[in-house]
Amino acid sequence: MSDVVLSRAQLAAAELPAYPSLTLAQVVLVDSAARAIEAQAALMASDAIGFDTESKPTFRKGEVSTGPHLVQLATDDHAWLFPVSSRVDRSILQAILESPAVLKIGFGLGNDRSALKSRLGIELANVLDLGEVLRGPGHRGTVGAKVAVAHFFGQKLQKSKKTGTSNWASPQLNERQLLYAANDAHVALQLYRAWLRAGGKNAPDNFFGENT
Repeated sequence: MSDVVLSRAQLAAAELPAYPSLTLAQVVLVDSAARAIEAQAALMASDAIGFDTESKPTFRKGEVSTGPHLVQLATDDHAWLFPVSSRVDRSILQAILESPAVLKIGFGLGNDRSALKSRLGIELANVLDLGEVLRGPGHRGTVGAKVAVAHFFGQKLQKSKKTGTSNWASPQLNERQLLYAANDAHVALQLYRAWLRAGGKNAPDNFFGENT
């Protein structure tokens, strides 16, 4: 574990090496039945997987989100992206997310459970919000992935706000979107592994951030 302990504000100004993200060769867009079966075999064979969702942002007052539009799941060396608008049978995605045998790890998952239930009829099971676990007693906010990466790895997680607020409902996601989405899920799993190696303890008192 790194000795780096930073708040979000300190992290923005820190000079740290970049976190080594997944490459496009390690990202699979699940847009066919064959890829869905491949994804299920790999994900269900893992003890834990990274988990996240992306939704098209809402900009107008009173506008209701129609997300999630993309569900991301990752093992230690690959990420599988499931477009919600795809015609691929969602039963495989549902089986993975509802499986009590596979732990799903993520950050800031407060809305994911209700959104998946209301939009897709999926009941999440065996989920760990690492942002909640890391914050420890007495902290109001949640620890974000950027701060956790600095703490555990001494590295900086690069996240583009422009990509994060892009149109995730698009039928053709670009390379930046694919990598952004894949790494959101993958980094959560890597941080979970690091957290376990460190003894699975709460964060120190000055280790806290926002959900980023």
